[in-house]
Amino acid sequence: MTRPRIDIIGLGPAGPDLLTAGTLALIDEVPTRRLRTARHPAAIAVDAESFDHHYETHDTFDAVYGAIVAELVSLAAEHGRVLYAVPGSPAVAEHTVELLLEREDIDVVTHAALSFVDLAWVALGVDPIADGVRIVDGHRFATEAAGERGPLLVSQCHDRQTLSDIKLSIDAGPELTATVIQRLGLPDQHVSTVAWPDLDRTIDADHLTSLYIPELPAPVGATFAQFAVMVERLRSDCPWDAEQDHATLRRYLLEESYETLEAIDHLVETSPESDELEARYGDLQEELGDLLYQIFFHSILAEEAGWFDVADVARGIHDKLFERHPHVYGDVETTLEDLPAQWEAAKKAEKSRSSIMDGIPAALPALLYATKVQKKASAIGHAVPDRGALEAADEAAVGELLFSAVALARELGIDAESALRQRAVAFADDVRTTEN
Repeated sequence: MTRPRIDIIGLGPAGPDLLTAGTLALIDEVPTRRLRTARHPAAIAVDAESFDHHYETHDTFDAVYGAIVAELVSLAAEHGRVLYAVPGSPAVAEHTVELLLEREDIDVVTHAALSFVDLAWVALGVDPIADGVRIVDGHRFATEAAGERGPLLVSQCHDRQTLSDIKLSIDAGPELTATVIQRLGLPDQHVSTVAWPDLDRTIDADHLTSLYIPELPAPVGATFAQFAVMVERLRSDCPWDAEQDHATLRRYLLEESYETLEAIDHLVETSPESDELEARYGDLQEELGDLLYQIFFHSILAEEAGWFDVADVARGIHDKLFERHPHVYGDVETTLEDLPAQWEAAKKAEKSRSSIMDGIPAALPALLYATKVQKKASAIGHAVPDRGALEAADEAAVGELLFSAVALARELGIDAESALRQRAVAFADDVRTTEN
């Protein structure tokens, strides 16, 4: 027994002049016909009822499309064969076609037709293959464009609400622009460029409106999620990654930290007018990426042990910074001079520490440890050692003094690292005795 059949044709992107000969022949051949919508310039070529009434009786597009499919299947069962005409091409951004092709109780035949994209490439002067353009549905932009950088051609931007939803899904300012293409192939075809914040303000959208977005800002959340998947894949499939643990990764975390610091030093030393500035920022970006890999790797190891994942890490630092900035997120007033003491007091209370000296990593190099100790003491108003014999207050003079101190320690057979650490520890103990 022959199953019911639905032939799907496309009305093309504009008027009847762009209908293919095959489409016109099918219109004459199949007597039972339906239009998805009569709101199309080429709809007059098909003598048929439309499904526009479903758009008026249902609240969501999913409900509309479901009702259209159900009615088409019923008609095909009754008449044996139905012709279904959709705007553009059946193969491009037609959700009802997707739903029909999933059915196993009918035969569905789609026929080639011109799409709005064929005219869009000409109007935009874009080669979609060379530029790697992706086509997304305006109604599903937030999900279909997630993680994308562009270029994107966005279809079905038929009203201001759709444009508003698209705009709000991307956090961008006027530096991001989109090209609006309307009524392609018709006498009133219009192509214009608009700043992102004005997307839903200045465009009079209709059912023949689309957007072209050459490039989107990096979606931070989606990019991090993609990176997390990669680190997990490396952990499971790379023999080297699979062998690592927190202890074996320790040296790499330290190395990447120092390499990041070196990149920062080189950047700071580079003049803003220098031709090397771009390269210096490139180096810093690369080193920050290597450091980020270590953070993700340690987080995945913790996740494997059942403790936390990288999302918990991000959430934790977010909440901590929120609590430590009441002058930003609350109603506390402060000054730049008061911030260090308030910061240290917040940390002390948060960690239930008896002293602000608690929590300084003992494994820090002695010079960094001494710097941390003095900085914390200064924040609560505790006296710190004066600069002694140093008269000139510049980096070169400080370097000379430290270098001389190392030379003196070497001549006396004293380990400069240990001597400085002992002095810093003694000073920290002295601060503890004076704290309330």
